[in-house]
Amino acid sequence: MTQNSMFKIETVAPKIRRVTFTHPPVNVVGADTVVQLLDVVDELSRDEQVQVVVFDSGTPGYFFNHADLGQVPELLALNAADGTPTWVELVTRLTSAPFISIASIRGRTRGGGDEITLAFDLRYASREEAFFCQPEVAIGIVPGGGGSDRLARLLGRDRALEAILTSQDFDADTAERYGWVTRAVPDAELDAFVDGVAARIASFDRASVLGAKAQINRSTLPPVAHLRASWAEFAESVNWPGFQARVPRLGKAIAEIGLDEIERNLGHYAGLIDAQA
Repeated sequence: MTQNSMFKIETVAPKIRRVTFTHPPVNVVGADTVVQLLDVVDELSRDEQVQVVVFDSGTPGYFFNHADLGQVPELLALNAADGTPTWVELVTRLTSAPFISIASIRGRTRGGGDEITLAFDLRYASREEAFFCQPEVAIGIVPGGGGSDRLARLLGRDRALEAILTSQDFDADTAERYGWVTRAVPDAELDAFVDGVAARIASFDRASVLGAKAQINRSTLPPVAHLRASWAEFAESVNWPGFQARVPRLGKAIAEIGLDEIERNLGHYAGLIDAQA
C-alpha cells in the first residue's frame, strides 16, 4: 500500500492478517477510501496463504463511518470498465473473497461504513463502544451500498424497516438481538475473542473453510442485480429536494454544535434536521 494509505496491513500469523482503517477524525468513507480498500481486498485475495483477515479501526470511537458527503460526486463517478459501480464491486468482492473476513467493531458504524461492514463475513461488536445506524432517510436519500438489501435478509422485513426508516443509532446489544452483528462482546474481551475465532478458523483446512463459505453465500447473499439497483436509486436520490435542503441544515448544526458531538450522536441529531428549517 502507499505510504499515505488509510489502511495498514499486518501479518498476525502465517494465515492471518489484520487490516486497520485509520481516517481521523471520524473515519468517514470517501471515494479514495473505496479505491484503497478495493486494492487491499485484491492484494489479500492474491495471497494464497491468507485464510482469515481481521478488520479493525485505528481511530478511537469510530469503525467504518458514513460516506463523506463532500465526496458523493466522486463516489458516484467511480465505475469499473464494465460499468459496475466500484462500490458494488467492492462489497461483492468482499463477500466472495477467498478468505474469511472478520470485523472487530469498536466505535460508530453508520451509513456507507455499515454497508461495508455488512459485507464482512463475521461481525463482533464491543458491547460498550459499538453503535450502528443507517441515517440516509433522515437526510433525504435512500441507502445505496447494500444496507437495505442485507439488513432485510439479516433482520427481517419489519426490523430492517425500523432500522432504516428511523435512522436511529442502535447499540451493540440490540444489534446482536436483531442479527445485525454476529455477537456482542464485552469491550475488555473483544480483542482476545476475535483473535481466538480467527486462530480457530485459520487452523482448519482452507478448502473446507472456503467451500462452506461459498455454500452459505449461495443461500444468503442478495443478487448483484439488486445491489446495482439500490446504487442507482441512491444516485437518483442525491438530486431529490429533501437531500438538497437537509445537507446545508446538517452543516449548520455541525458548525453550531461541533463535529464531535454530532458524529457521536448522529442518530439523535439526524432526527432533528428538519426541525432546524
